[in-house]
Amino acid sequence: MSTLLTRRHVLMAGGHLACGAALSMALQVSPSFAAPLRLEPPGPADANGLRLPSGFRSRVIARGGSPVTLGDGRVSTYRWHFAADGGAVFAQPDGGWIYVSNSEASARAGGGAGAVRFAKDGSILAAYRILGGTNLNCAGGPTPWGTWLSCEETSDGYVHECDPTGAAPAQVRRALGAFTHEAVAVDPQRRQLYLTEDRPDGCLYRFTPASYPSLAAGILEVATVAARSSRVSWTPVRQPDPPASGFFGERQPTRNQIPGATHFRGGEGIWYHAGTVFFTTKGDNRVWALDAESQVLRVVYDSATGVLRGVDNIVTSASGKLLVAEDGGDMQLVALDQEGNAAPLLQIEGQDNSELTGPAFSPAGDRLYFSSQRGERVGITYEVIGPFAELLG
Repeated sequence: MSTLLTRRHVLMAGGHLACGAALSMALQVSPSFAAPLRLEPPGPADANGLRLPSGFRSRVIARGGSPVTLGDGRVSTYRWHFAADGGAVFAQPDGGWIYVSNSEASARAGGGAGAVRFAKDGSILAAYRILGGTNLNCAGGPTPWGTWLSCEETSDGYVHECDPTGAAPAQVRRALGAFTHEAVAVDPQRRQLYLTEDRPDGCLYRFTPASYPSLAAGILEVATVAARSSRVSWTPVRQPDPPASGFFGERQPTRNQIPGATHFRGGEGIWYHAGTVFFTTKGDNRVWALDAESQVLRVVYDSATGVLRGVDNIVTSASGKLLVAEDGGDMQLVALDQEGNAAPLLQIEGQDNSELTGPAFSPAGDRLYFSSQRGERVGITYEVIGPFAELLG
């Protein structure tokens, strides 16, 4: 029988309440975090509807369905995609950078991924598509070798490896499995990838490439968490890309192939930082930390109420502070400190039926990009400029 990881497994050990150990695990967070969190509440909303810290400013980069305005006043031939979701920034040799953004829309509605190219002074040089013909590309993750992994959130979805510059065609990476992909993070030290699955009974996966950094082949494994020790063990998935069978051509879901695999309540964003893999689960509103070396899993944040609600995409600042985007909630980007205390960094007003997606820092760390997925019904992508390093420590 599979294991559903709930608060009971965090607090119970061998059928007896283990208060000291449980509280220690629930509050123990990766030592990669910097100084404790000290954030003042964001100020009043600016002209773009953003509540920001003092000394910060915003601009709208793109709106779904509309051409992107370039720095010289011209507009791009690419109309920015609808339902902008996961994103990442890639530094470029000329000192500029590229912000890549997924589209959580169907292939017919233009789903896939697009990109905005910035000059080193922050002006916009171009906007273009890097992936098309895919469905419900939710989150994903950047790789250390400079590609974007775009994840399809469908029952037989794949991970697509994309060139942020758009020069090379995207490649489907079937070895990473066919399931309801949400996000992926790369551990460059151990040369492995971790993947979340957005299902109420989804699993946590690990992929070890046969020839790193190529993702063409390798071993896909699924996690099982020991209730007593919270140590994670890994079992190879028999058929990462199972063939269709039966009258209706259905597949055996990947998450059901391994008896005893731990099921998480809706895996969302995932991020690697300094030896720790952080990920979120929306069904129980938690943020988790997996030590990549010891393979011990800990709870960073666990609350159905409070400042942080609707946990989704996740990223870390240069200092190691966690930033978690809210799907709903109060439409905030929330920072977490080493004790699991949460404080809003910024907030979007007037868009309560949307969600905040795709947070990513520029290479210098002074610009933050993200989207309101359903802002003004089409989606809006923003840039916020300010001293993030000073604010987050």
